[in-house]
Amino acid sequence: MALFELTLVLLLIAVALTALSRRLEVPYPSLLALAGVALAFVPGAPTIEIDPELALALFIAPVLLDAAYDTSLRDLKRYRLSLLLLALGAVVFTTVVVAFVGWKMAGLPIAAAIALGAIVAPPDAVAASAVLGQFKVPHRITAILQGESLLNDATALLIYRISVSAAIGSVMLKDAVPVILLATVGSVVAGYVFGRVSLLALTRIEDAASSTVVQFAGTFAVWIIADKLGLSAIITIVVYAITIARTAPRHISARRRVSTYSVWESAVFVLNVLAFVLMGLQARSIVGRLSGGGQGEAFLFAATVLAVVIVARIVWVQGYVAIMRRSRFKSEDRKRDAPTFRGAVLVGWCGMRGLVTLVAAIALPAGFPGRDPIVLAAFAVVLGTLVLQGITLKPLLRWLNFDRDTTIDREVAQARVAIMQAALDVLSRKTSAAAAVVREQYEAQRQIAENPENAEAATEYDRLRLYAINRQRDTLEELRRNGTIGDEAYHRLEEEIDWSELAASPAGSYQPLTTN
Repeated sequence: MALFELTLVLLLIAVALTALSRRLEVPYPSLLALAGVALAFVPGAPTIEIDPELALALFIAPVLLDAAYDTSLRDLKRYRLSLLLLALGAVVFTTVVVAFVGWKMAGLPIAAAIALGAIVAPPDAVAASAVLGQFKVPHRITAILQGESLLNDATALLIYRISVSAAIGSVMLKDAVPVILLATVGSVVAGYVFGRVSLLALTRIEDAASSTVVQFAGTFAVWIIADKLGLSAIITIVVYAITIARTAPRHISARRRVSTYSVWESAVFVLNVLAFVLMGLQARSIVGRLSGGGQGEAFLFAATVLAVVIVARIVWVQGYVAIMRRSRFKSEDRKRDAPTFRGAVLVGWCGMRGLVTLVAAIALPAGFPGRDPIVLAAFAVVLGTLVLQGITLKPLLRWLNFDRDTTIDREVAQARVAIMQAALDVLSRKTSAAAAVVREQYEAQRQIAENPENAEAATEYDRLRLYAINRQRDTLEELRRNGTIGDEAYHRLEEEIDWSELAASPAGSYQPLTTN
């Protein structure tokens, strides 16, 4: 019962830390990392052991699916060279450098050293995106960071699984290439097939709660089946999510979609909290097992790995940008998408490690060679990068002083004109009074969206809608309070107003004006 009570308290603390992170304008994982370390010093904190395979499935599968669902295939294709150099090149480079340090400094076996490198290699874009969104940095940078965060997980965890298997003697490193090729090709096919099968089930479920449960169960099932078949569960989940994301929207109702998004957002947040809790509890037990000189050596090794990870990413990014800048960009599109040294500084510094590194470290088998120093080093990398890089990211952005990017705003306005015109076209043959009112609303929205000279028009339009919606809510509350309507009517109207508010605040960035 003590563990359950502790978990509830920690979840509430995490909510408070998230609110504090917004006020301080720092990534919330940075504060979670500090809270996880503080937990290691709480007297009487329980010791938790979690099955390695369960840790990977429980934490990685939902988070990967959530990230892959929002991935833009257009951006993956457009920035494929930069993504390849980061998601593959930077991961392999960091893995090799860290593995060398682990082999020479800590005396780790080669396979175990490679596992350490793979654990600390993949950055997590969640921490960076929380701050980048406030500054509207160039879309190219955010798209690359988000795409890298998804693809580098697959690269790093594939290396991780093979090196762990080699360290415990179930596979030889020299046999890894055929395993990688088979896992990659088979996982892509399996992910697509699983995605199509899942869509057949989801399109036949109308209840929002049941649909969400099926999605969670399906995600874990895909991971487990892929793992049992010897495929890469990571690649399978990524392809599975992208397949669903590209075809599901026209087959799932708005009610189910809004409900599902809310549940997934909460689930990913809870998983992040639990991962940092496990980090603190495991760090406590590891430090307790390391005594005397061994403890000092372990901390020195962890600090060295942290420094190597940060420097390796900066060196790699600056190096490939310098090479790419020397090539000639003939077309205007290529010139616009060309990397800059300011962008390289930001991308190089956005190397915060997060959930994947935590879980991969926790998931190491109990008898793994050098497990304690490896896990301690991984925790140090997560804590160090989140605190050092995460908290200094905002001052760095102010110093770099990027021009405010409006790429997404322009695309939204362009698409809004097209969809409003489509609605007007289909209503043109309707002659009723109701149709005239609806046409007038769509026409007003279309005119605002197609006016490129007044960028604030769309924002002001949505702000006024939210202003009116806020007054509607006050009136609805009063009608229920004075007994004019019952709860059933109240909730039906409340739902209508909720949908209107969602339509007026597509990015969640507009706050309703008060009516006082």
